[in-house]
This record gives sequence, structure tokens and C-alpha cells, in this order.
Amino acid sequence: MTLTRTWTPTFPVDVRTTVGAHRRGTGDPSTRFADDGSVWRATQTPDGPGTLHLRAHAGSVRAQAWGPGAAWLIDQFPDLLGAADDPAALDTDHPVVRQLQRRARGLRLGRTDRVWEALVPAVLEQKVVGTEAWRAWRYLVRRYGEPAPGPTPAMHVPPPRREWAHIPSWEWHRSGAEPVRMRTITRAAGMDVERGADHLTALRGIGPWTEAEVRRRALGDPDAVPVGDYHLPSVVGHTLIGEAVDDAGMLELLEPFAGQRGRVVRLCELHGTRPARRGPRMSVRDYRAM
Repeated sequence: MTLTRTWTPTFPVDVRTTVGAHRRGTGDPSTRFADDGSVWRATQTPDGPGTLHLRAHAGSVRAQAWGPGAAWLIDQFPDLLGAADDPAALDTDHPVVRQLQRRARGLRLGRTDRVWEALVPAVLEQKVVGTEAWRAWRYLVRRYGEPAPGPTPAMHVPPPRREWAHIPSWEWHRSGAEPVRMRTITRAAGMDVERGADHLTALRGIGPWTEAEVRRRALGDPDAVPVGDYHLPSVVGHTLIGEAVDDAGMLELLEPFAGQRGRVVRLCELHGTRPARRGPRMSVRDYRAM
């Protein structure tokens, strides 16, 4: 059975850019961008697995959904596209930020309302480059997730929370995730994180960076700042003042935007100035060969 709904927002929505915050690399088996401009997303809902297909046309967004979670996805997708977001809350005369806002017309901070599916890839991304984390995410989702319902392009739904605790240690090794990240995820799998999104740092192995990454995606928090990121302070610094800063410097630059700091970070990530690469890059490790 296919459920369909058309939503006509009263504001511009860039579907790909908004949903793109939830895609973990171009090979993410749970989120795909089609050649026709539409977006596919497979996820675990409170009602079970489901697949969502979004296509924008003439100011409206047409959604189709399949699987046990189809009704939940059809009800929730406007929030995924930022229906509850308020970009106008970032009211500033900062010339650089205003320019970023103009370039990002249609960007919304959407929310998935699925804390666990934001938490797992965030933990996999702890203190490693994206390539390494996304490789592990692809392997584990394809190996332990089920095929996505509906006419999907070879997609998989990520495993439900409790199943992550039963993934054998050798499969984590094959994914390229080392024991520290494995233990953090398997311990968290025993907790009902959906009800405790405001207390994630109480879990061992989850710090402010991970919590902010989860809040950005699962809750659409416009003020969440991932402190401790390898690249982010440099991007924010170069964008706003033309030079690199550390975490303390980044927080100082973002202070005038309190309440909307995460939105400024997202604008910098998408349209900011990236410094020239002169120093050593953070290396891609491969634990599978160890």
C-alpha cells in the first residue's frame, strides 16, 4: 500500500539541501538523491520501518510512503522539511551572515524526530574523518538493516535500536569502527534515547559534540553548536572574520547569535569560506587491516 500527501508550504523549501543534513555521504543506503531531483529516505519509525519519497513541484511537495511506518512518515514529513523552523528568528545586520542567508534561500532546519538514527552515525563520526565514519555506516546498515519497503533504488532501513547491541564484534571490525565507538553504541542501545534527548551526555562515550550533532538533526535545534569538531572552527572563523579560530574563538564569534548559533553554523557549512589546505589533513584510518 502506498500513502500519498501533497503539502504546500507558505515559505520556500529547498528539499535537497534541507534533507541533505541527514545524508551520511553520497553512498548512504538510507538516504538517496535521485537524478530527477526527488529524495528517498528509509527510516525506523515508532510504527516500524518505512520509506519516504519527496518530490517538489510548483511550490508544493508531494510525498509518498511505504511500509508499516508509512502513516507516521506522511504525518511527519513537513517537520522533516522545516515546517516548525523559523529562519526569520536569525535577525541580524551582520553583513556576512546576511549574505549567507540570501544564498541559502529555501534552507530549513528540519527535524527527523528519531534520536537513535541521529545518534549512531554521530558516534561513528567521533574524532574521525567523514569518509571513515560513512564507510562504517554503509557497511552496518547494508549488513544488518532490512531492504526498504516500496519501489526503492536498492536502499536499506537502518536496524532498530535493540538490534545494534547484537552486532558481533568482528562485524564492527569489518565495518572499520574501532572498539571505543562500538562500545558506545552498544551501551546506548540499551537506553530509550528517544525520551532522553536532553540528557545524552549522561551516557558514557557521548560528549557535547555528539549531543549537538544529534540535536541538530533529530530535534532541529537552531542553537546546537558541535564544539570539538576538527574543521568547523576554521570554517566559521574564515567565513565570519577571514581567519581560523579555535573552539573558544568560534563560540565568541557566535555569541551575538545566541539562540540561532546552530543556524549560523549550518550557513557557514553550506556557503562559507573554507581555508586553503596547507597543513596535514586528518588521515583516514582503516581498522579492518589491523
